[in-house]
Amino acid sequence: MSEAPLRIGNASGFYGDRFSAVREMLADGPLDVLTGDYLAELTMLILGRDRMKDPSLGYAKTFLKQMEADLGLAVEQGVKIVANAGGLNPAGLAGALRELVGTLGLDVTVAHVEGDDLRERAAEFDLGNPLTANAYLGAFGIAECLKGGADVVVTGRVTDASLVVGPAAARFGWRPDDYDALAGAVVAGHVVECGAQATGGNYSFFGEHDVRRPGFPIAEVHADGSSVITKHDGTGGAVTVGTVTAQLLYEIAGARYAGPDVTARFDTIDLSQDGPDRVRVTGVRGEPPPPTLKVGRNRLGGFRNEVTFVLTGLDIDVKAALVQEQMEAVFAKRRPAEVTWTLARTDHADAEVEEEAAALLRLAVKDSDPAVVGKAVSRAGIELALASYPGFHVTAPPGDASPYGVFTAAYVDAERVEHVAVLPDGARVRVAPPRETRPLADVVPPEMPEPLPAGPARRAPLGLVAGARSGDKGGSCNVGVWARTEDAWRWLAHYLTVEEFGRLLPEAAKHQITRHMLPNLRALNFVVDGLLGEGVASQARFDPQAKAVGEWLRARHVKIPEALL
Repeated sequence: MSEAPLRIGNASGFYGDRFSAVREMLADGPLDVLTGDYLAELTMLILGRDRMKDPSLGYAKTFLKQMEADLGLAVEQGVKIVANAGGLNPAGLAGALRELVGTLGLDVTVAHVEGDDLRERAAEFDLGNPLTANAYLGAFGIAECLKGGADVVVTGRVTDASLVVGPAAARFGWRPDDYDALAGAVVAGHVVECGAQATGGNYSFFGEHDVRRPGFPIAEVHADGSSVITKHDGTGGAVTVGTVTAQLLYEIAGARYAGPDVTARFDTIDLSQDGPDRVRVTGVRGEPPPPTLKVGRNRLGGFRNEVTFVLTGLDIDVKAALVQEQMEAVFAKRRPAEVTWTLARTDHADAEVEEEAAALLRLAVKDSDPAVVGKAVSRAGIELALASYPGFHVTAPPGDASPYGVFTAAYVDAERVEHVAVLPDGARVRVAPPRETRPLADVVPPEMPEPLPAGPARRAPLGLVAGARSGDKGGSCNVGVWARTEDAWRWLAHYLTVEEFGRLLPEAAKHQITRHMLPNLRALNFVVDGLLGEGVASQARFDPQAKAVGEWLRARHVKIPEALL
């Protein structure tokens, strides 16, 4: 009889996710392990600023509060906890957890993983002078902590999927060269890492399911690395091939998905519906990881400010030109290093509601000197209130300059990074780097499917036949697009070229666009380099994490074969 799968649930997709999810996941059904992903590129900047104010901080304080409320329930249920909430200070969080355990009177052992923080070694690695610099570690430090008897494991910057791979490696005894098993667990981890995005949240076809309060996902991981994605019975949302496909395409690049332990081949994933709210994931192949680790760096980029002018009714363009000219005269005395004007034509002609008659003109300024972009800028805008275009008003009172961050990625030799598991008894176990590595390379482009036969077509939104999910990686935007039927895929693969993608999204056309094909998922993934400027913290555009770019694409009208409609 085969070994029972390991049921790993996730209760957090970001720092600020549903607080009650920990209790819900523990109370609503059986689990072996509960994970929580709290770290994103922006989160590391937030934690870095916390650490500047108080060196004892730098971890996700919400997690500590969740454990105060629900760690006792985890003990009752026999559930292990694994979370990357340690952020920039996993040792500090582990110490705080031990104090909490003592206060609660629980018999719980705590371990942590460290070695990812390279800020003190920035000069050695030629990383500049960052506020944060953290290597993305793998899963085997977590596995060592669990094998060492830990009930709770907290880490710093590990890859999101490692929170699932680590417990599975510990349970099934996987070795570093069990690439297919590791890759399968990476895929499972990638699906559940963003919480309810796998159970119907942020889903293009959300109207097909009750997603008012989706449950959080569970990965039932088997000894061979295959898995079933599911959720607790009776919880909201849905787990379908579509919801899983959407999450698989989230913030990836090409078919090779590189990590510190294994490179997972996303072009080998096979999905099948395995009953209500159950999707089986099989066939995933793995390859040796690259010889380098990604390092996420955050630095303070300077200071920014903004004013949004409301333009109503007639002559929107003329009104916008007038206020721009007036503000440019103010900048003549001392011009900020970066001045950006954006006019959003949200207005409608002959509108019955005033707000629907209005457009928004956004002025954003940046400079290294906070005085140059401070209240003087927004105050100058307010001073025009009785001396500019008719109907003048703004969306907010004058504000002061605020600091913004810049995220960049670097790569360092994995052998030079100390990956350490600190066990409950204080013993320190160094995790060896991979013995076999392979530089990342593009896959051979797959064959195109047979095109659909010629036939009548009509203009309609692309989203009628394709789903999408988009997000950020530093300054790059990722847009995954998938078809729901084989015929729709045959059309999509031929229709949605790089050139057509740029035509549909003119903002993207100004940048380098790369298209990747994943026929097994009936999907395309587009990477738009530079669309997000210097990353989410720099606030380069109004959708700084590109969360809605995919829905913008789906809303564009294109000629779709009537056979698909």
